[in-house]
Amino acid sequence: MKSIFFILAGLLGAATAGEERKMDRLMSMKTQQWDKMRAEGQFDRDTYKSLQRATPCVNGKAGEYACDNVDLLSFLSHQDMGSTTREGNDVWGWTSPDGREFGAVGQTDGTAFVEIGAGGALKYLGRLPTQTESSPWRDMKVINGYVYIGSEAPGHGLQIFDMRKLLNIRSPKKFDIRRDLTALFTGFGSSHNIVAHEETNMIYAVGTSRNLACAGGLFMVDVSNPAKPFSPGCASEDGYVHDAQCVFYEGPDTKYLGKEICFNYNEDTLTIMDVTDKKKPILISRTPYAGAAYTHQGWLTSLTDMNFLLLDDELDEEEGTGVAANGRTTTYVFNITSLGEPTNTGYYQSPAKSIDHNQYVLNGLSYQSNYNSGLRIVDISSVESDPSARGFKQAGFFDCHPEDDSVGGIVEFSGSWSVYPYFPSGYILLNSIERGLYSLKYTG
Repeated sequence: MKSIFFILAGLLGAATAGEERKMDRLMSMKTQQWDKMRAEGQFDRDTYKSLQRATPCVNGKAGEYACDNVDLLSFLSHQDMGSTTREGNDVWGWTSPDGREFGAVGQTDGTAFVEIGAGGALKYLGRLPTQTESSPWRDMKVINGYVYIGSEAPGHGLQIFDMRKLLNIRSPKKFDIRRDLTALFTGFGSSHNIVAHEETNMIYAVGTSRNLACAGGLFMVDVSNPAKPFSPGCASEDGYVHDAQCVFYEGPDTKYLGKEICFNYNEDTLTIMDVTDKKKPILISRTPYAGAAYTHQGWLTSLTDMNFLLLDDELDEEEGTGVAANGRTTTYVFNITSLGEPTNTGYYQSPAKSIDHNQYVLNGLSYQSNYNSGLRIVDISSVESDPSARGFKQAGFFDCHPEDDSVGGIVEFSGSWSVYPYFPSGYILLNSIERGLYSLKYTG
């Protein structure tokens, strides 16, 4: 009996070590490329100029940028948003009760804040510095006007900042990391992504240290009272989680109706968990798929039907696995009508060569931030009638990385990091790594 235990423990340890090596390798690849970009001067001062004049997409161009059905309304460089490193990452948004729209813009050395004004014009309002040190990885989400910010910076914790502080800003302000925070949650140090479930006032920090009890899984933080956050539990049953989407389930699998379900993207599987009971989360299923290289992120195609989801793999184009061997951005479709037995029903490939990173779905369109090919808007409205994705089509795009246009795109970790498409106005925020923040409008 003891020998069986030690064999199982050894296998689990080997698997965990393998996963850690996979993430370490991915981060090392990115770090090496960004070091090269710095050496080439791509993050130097005064390299990119902000733009406050709207530039419509005409004949496939908006200024220097290739486009289709997407207008450029405004652009702020990272330098003009107060960053001394001038390097960007994540982005999220908040709409105030009176309809004003604000963005939280991730940068290696902190978070910048902007307001999206008339005609989509961007106005820089100020910034919240990193809690400890700079890091290429910073992530944020918003619940009820509070932005929750995590980072891979050691000892960073979870910054909790009330975005209502932005409502009366007259000139750009540098916020204090002690006095201006509503709270700082220090139950974990570093994290890779922040997941928010607004309906439960729950933050799930993912990719925290594997040495913690949560092993990099869903680290739960109850923010019902943002001034007094606490952790009611964690879900470590399938180890490291890279990203997730958590919802109250309203799909066809009646066993889970009304349950809080998290769809986790766990490096090599789609992993589905029932987290209704925070003390006793339940692993429902873990599903591998052909061509998997690094399961990164994804989103449900509908929050009402919950029959399908889209999944993006961050390394399949780079490593040339499966159908992504041609380097074209590949999006995988999963049938999740049975949460216990998801199936990969098809895939969509972009016309452009690029690595995918983050995508969010709204009204039958997937807004994809795909590194060097920028924003790609994909019409996925046919998924219910044809889940093979053969009916998917590109509805528009804005390529924020013109340097590779002449060769049809390259498979590298530069260009856009993330996109926020949920403002009632229809304005879209796209944050690029080397340039800055774009305000865009889909016209299709």
